[in-house]
Amino acid sequence: MTPTPGTPAKQKYSSILRIIQLFIGAVAIAGIFWLLQFSTNSICCGDYDGYYHIKWSRSLWEGMKSNKFPPEFPWLPLTTLNSKEYVDHHLLFHILQIPFAEFSDPRKGAKVASIVFASLAVVSCYWLLIYFRIRFVLVWLVGLLASSVPFLFRMNMAKAPPLAIVYLVLATWLFFKKKYWPLLPLALVFTWTYDLFVLLLMATVFWVLVIAWTERRFEWRPLLWVILGCAAGLVINPYFPQNFRQLAEHMAIKLTMSGFDTKVGSEWYPYDSWEFLGNSAVACVAMVVGYVAFEASERRRAHFPLFLMLFSTALMIMTARWKRIVEYWPPFAVMFAAFALQAWLRPGLPSYITRLPEHVLEELRPFLDGPDDAQERTDWREWARIIGAAVVALVLGVVLFFNLWAVTEEIGNSEPHDHFEKGAAWMRANVPPGQIVFNTDWDDFPRLFYFDPTHYYVTGLDPSYLFEKNPDLSRLYDRITLGQQDDPGPLIRDRFGARYVFSDNGHHDFFDKARESGWFDIVYEDADCTIMYIRDEPVPTDDTLGLPDEP
Repeated sequence: MTPTPGTPAKQKYSSILRIIQLFIGAVAIAGIFWLLQFSTNSICCGDYDGYYHIKWSRSLWEGMKSNKFPPEFPWLPLTTLNSKEYVDHHLLFHILQIPFAEFSDPRKGAKVASIVFASLAVVSCYWLLIYFRIRFVLVWLVGLLASSVPFLFRMNMAKAPPLAIVYLVLATWLFFKKKYWPLLPLALVFTWTYDLFVLLLMATVFWVLVIAWTERRFEWRPLLWVILGCAAGLVINPYFPQNFRQLAEHMAIKLTMSGFDTKVGSEWYPYDSWEFLGNSAVACVAMVVGYVAFEASERRRAHFPLFLMLFSTALMIMTARWKRIVEYWPPFAVMFAAFALQAWLRPGLPSYITRLPEHVLEELRPFLDGPDDAQERTDWREWARIIGAAVVALVLGVVLFFNLWAVTEEIGNSEPHDHFEKGAAWMRANVPPGQIVFNTDWDDFPRLFYFDPTHYYVTGLDPSYLFEKNPDLSRLYDRITLGQQDDPGPLIRDRFGARYVFSDNGHHDFFDKARESGWFDIVYEDADCTIMYIRDEPVPTDDTLGLPDEP
């Protein structure tokens, strides 16, 4: 499966063809992500984390210019992300975003960065197939793009996972080429970029197992270089040693096969079975095709498909448990099928047939190539492969069309860019800087941070950060925001240190308790949000307070 030699003319033609294929694929991939990203005018999509990432990238650059790196992060003082304990586990990602954050409109910069990084992720997978001369590579390109609806959706988020895919593909290439020392700088960069560098450790273990099975030896070098690189990334880090503590705490909460101790983001919960199969049908089919086509008997030639089978299977199991792994599993599922099928797609007979016992070959010989009709049979099989590839490409093209339609619709339903902008502007103008604002949703923080960095907030980025710092305060926060706590005003004021409450207009149970208590005055409201001030003393309540009613 490695590049094969040929005449100089054939090699030159093959190189030109592969460059053309790569260029066509890159243009198509970038065009698709441009279409999806600009289906909304906000920083895509689903959650608001992209607003935090681009704003913090800009803050990093401002800190660098003022010789303060990294700058303090005071915006979540009640959580483990307070100014003394804050750890940026996306540090290199944020640095790579700085050129885009310097756009006159950072929102557009974040969207362009997302297109660039997402395109690099899929192009890297496509390049790996081209490099190892996988047949019908354009068909596999359509398969990569059509592999999963949530994969396309989540690749459009202005986050670090696309870079993680690039690193994992580069690691795969290094494994296959048996070039192990570059894994150290790769692991170092991965660790600086994103805390899911643990996937690289997992992939390395699988490669060591593959070598042990296929070559009957223990290949320790890749494991050593990756471990050293990850350790260096954690130690040679401006957040050392706090990054070890936060990583351990985060993994203790998230990497559980049972329920969570506290509410976490929806991406950490499992898919419904039918949702899993329906949204990632092509990836599921690719896994089945790969399992069927894999030739375990070819132990000496099974390195590549065996590694991809182990790695993609592990990612599939993880995706079934945690939705967020859908960012990684689908492309590796398609690459597994592509490598496993090569024995069937190469010209001539599948290699396993030619290795059958002589008496079996004698029985099959009437159906195989004879001296007179070998070329005719070979041509027939090749045309069958070409026609089959065309049919598969057509089916995948139809799936891709409907996937793009579904993702475009979903992204288009994202909240517009100005969501919360007016409420945040009111706080900047009317609330003294540096005060803590009680935000009733942890996932509202990124937009508040983007539009109003002059104030601090109770929780954000992940509810586990408040829980890790103060479990009792986290549980009180849940009771208050869910409308399960009577007289929440004094508790918000005294326990959280906040006199202002910022809430979207969907917290009807909380609003009911606020109306009943008489502790709150509405000071601002619009179609998106309500801002309340906590009084020194309660007043008799009636409906004239103007709190939002149930629809």
